[in-house]
Amino acid sequence: MLKHSLISVLTAALLALSPATASAQRLLSLDDIAKVDLLSGWRTPQGTHMAAIRIQLADGWKTYWRFAGESGIAPQFDWTGSQNLSQVDIHWPIPTVFDPDASRSYGYNGTVILPIELTPAHSANGTISLHGQINIGVCEEVCVPLSVQLDGVLQNSGSKDPAIVASLGQQPTPANLANLRSAECAIAPISDGLQVTAKLNLPSQGGHETVVFELPDRAVWVDEARSTRKGGLLTAVTDFVPPAGAPFLLNRSDIRITVFGSGGVVDIQGCTAG
Repeated sequence: MLKHSLISVLTAALLALSPATASAQRLLSLDDIAKVDLLSGWRTPQGTHMAAIRIQLADGWKTYWRFAGESGIAPQFDWTGSQNLSQVDIHWPIPTVFDPDASRSYGYNGTVILPIELTPAHSANGTISLHGQINIGVCEEVCVPLSVQLDGVLQNSGSKDPAIVASLGQQPTPANLANLRSAECAIAPISDGLQVTAKLNLPSQGGHETVVFELPDRAVWVDEARSTRKGGLLTAVTDFVPPAGAPFLLNRSDIRITVFGSGGVVDIQGCTAG
């Protein structure tokens, strides 16, 4: 059971390079690898502001989804210092499952548009001064940590940006629209945490389905799920291991499950006792 840290991922990648390859990689600047900027977006009828982070990656490079997987580097966002901002919700488009038959990771290549929905703290009609520190990993044969400062003054105006609208249309299907009949989770203690078995009464999403479990607490390590399907029932098993390395209290409503198939992706928030 692998528990990669950022340092171990970078070290392993660097050691795997030949001297010639490593030398060629050092000739690249960060601007050659990835460009990150802010799309200002528009104010919604609900009083929130829909903007986006645009990441443009060089050919052959990738970055990662909110859950990076065993071999990826999860992104981090810090909005400290922003004004008239109470909440930021990222609407993640469906990622690619990289290396599905090996150590899986989840992410994007090419140009990535991450819609961010900003909720004003004081005035829905007022300006939002956005101050963001974005930390992502970008990988080819070597992984490079990239830290970017994004600042923007977002007015109560603007027309819909087609690129943001298109990304919003690439979201996973919510469970209530995917004919999910039930989602039950059985929880059992293991020596260093918990084992969770989810039974999802859900139509097949096509092909071999990959299941991802997530918790709000990103310090809890999550194993790659093992899944099997029998008719309309998809069963997936994973282990949750906290930093303390011991069983812990877990609220089933906090468990987020994403089912990836060749014909669709379903987002399930919470499960009941199984």
